[in-house]
Amino acid sequence: MTLFETKQLTAFYGDFQALYGIDVHLSEGEALAIIGANGAGKTTFLKTLCGMIAGRRRDQVYFKGSAISHQPAHAITALGIAMIPEGRKLFPSLNVEENLLMGAYVRRPGPWNLEQVYKLFPILKTFRSRPSTLLSGGQQQMVAIGRALMSNPSVLLCDEISLGLAPVVVRDVYEAIPRIRAQGVSLILVEQDIHQALAVSDRMVCLCEGRVVLQGAANAYSADQIANAYFGVKT
Repeated sequence: MTLFETKQLTAFYGDFQALYGIDVHLSEGEALAIIGANGAGKTTFLKTLCGMIAGRRRDQVYFKGSAISHQPAHAITALGIAMIPEGRKLFPSLNVEENLLMGAYVRRPGPWNLEQVYKLFPILKTFRSRPSTLLSGGQQQMVAIGRALMSNPSVLLCDEISLGLAPVVVRDVYEAIPRIRAQGVSLILVEQDIHQALAVSDRMVCLCEGRVVLQGAANAYSADQIANAYFGVKT
């Protein structure tokens, strides 16, 4: 079953066009990596999917066969689409557990609750009463992931979850992805760390200057082919 589909998706910041005719799909149970250099349009793509940037046409983003392009972000979250934003965006006035509970406000049924998030990231249970501002970067990323899971999403949109983290912490965060997928969650994973993204994904899409320049199975292309697409080198 196709969960997400974009049809000739465009996105604009005022008069500046950031995405040009993006055709991408995500199947149920799949992990899709979106790769590309800075400014390629990766974050804009995710923001358009989750309603943070409105499309200019109603027929450009579909979820389970229904057009959602003009629904507000909170309504899209209630459908089962959750985003882990770049930079984590935790609530600084709240402690760890309060931040996690913010993700459950849509009250969607499903397997994810505080107990399951604490099983996924045991350190968060230890620090459940600690202010989120006193956590390490990796621990804050775990909270951001847990907060998104608390909405019991069908699709998890992950924006640069390894950004600014030490390699050992990145490994710990990425080790959670197979366990998340095992609960039936599909993922769209935006990353500049190509190796990490492809290692946990089924398919990949490479963006360059707001356009799809390469897509296919995660292991379908050589490092040189990916690098050329990444930097817009024509061969």
